[in-house]
Amino acid sequence: MLALMAAGSVFFPGLFLLSKQSLKHIMGWSDGDAAIVSTRFVSSLQAVLASSAGLVISSSCSDVLQDRHWLTDTYILFAAPYFAFDIYAMFLCYLHKLQVKGHEGQEGGVGWKRAAVAGYLRREKLLVLHHVFMVAFCCPASLLWRKGSGDFFQGSLFLAELSTPFVCLSKVLIQFQKEHTLLHRVNGLLLLLTFFFCRVLLFPYLYFSYSRSSSVPLYRVPLVAPWQCILGASLLWPLQLYWFTLICRGALRATGGRSHRTPPPPE
Repeated sequence: MLALMAAGSVFFPGLFLLSKQSLKHIMGWSDGDAAIVSTRFVSSLQAVLASSAGLVISSSCSDVLQDRHWLTDTYILFAAPYFAFDIYAMFLCYLHKLQVKGHEGQEGGVGWKRAAVAGYLRREKLLVLHHVFMVAFCCPASLLWRKGSGDFFQGSLFLAELSTPFVCLSKVLIQFQKEHTLLHRVNGLLLLLTFFFCRVLLFPYLYFSYSRSSSVPLYRVPLVAPWQCILGASLLWPLQLYWFTLICRGALRATGGRSHRTPPPPE
């Protein structure tokens, strides 16, 4: 258990530092640009790993209530440190944006650092809360409270990460002022589709799967399913709906010819 978490604690920050230094030396990028792209790269790789694990797990469970797969707990333990790392990495990106906007004059002072932290928490409060919730609630719920069942549902939740690489690519294209390219438009369409199917429709699908496998009417699932699952879904699903609404608004603005920035769904 501790070995897997230690491996994740080394893997994600280590990959970030390696990517950052490589971009600075090979591409000649600034520290800030390299940090932002490296953060997106690590987030995308974690999403690919999580989605791959989710596909293997969910496709291997014929009994969606009782079947188990060794990869479930293994990847939860390995990926848990990623969410803490991503909070810090996103803060580094925020600092770079402040410097680009000309707010670096007081850099290094205690007051400036406090103001930067406060500004970051205000701007990215939903993302930070999401990541804290994943570590503080979802990880214990997945590892301890499931009591050896529900690997299919956990694997299906991993598939929610499938939209993250498209979110990251969108942000990188905006960073390098490529909002009006064909690649950005195609990526935006893929982002909408993957976010809708893998995040918005995910929770109704899980409710339906539980209803079908347990022979319980769909409307009774919230009454008989484990309370931890119902609580997690009730907190996470509205957040996905909110982010999807913002993404749709950004897409509509883009089709109207105006520049837009995709809001930050969880990475």
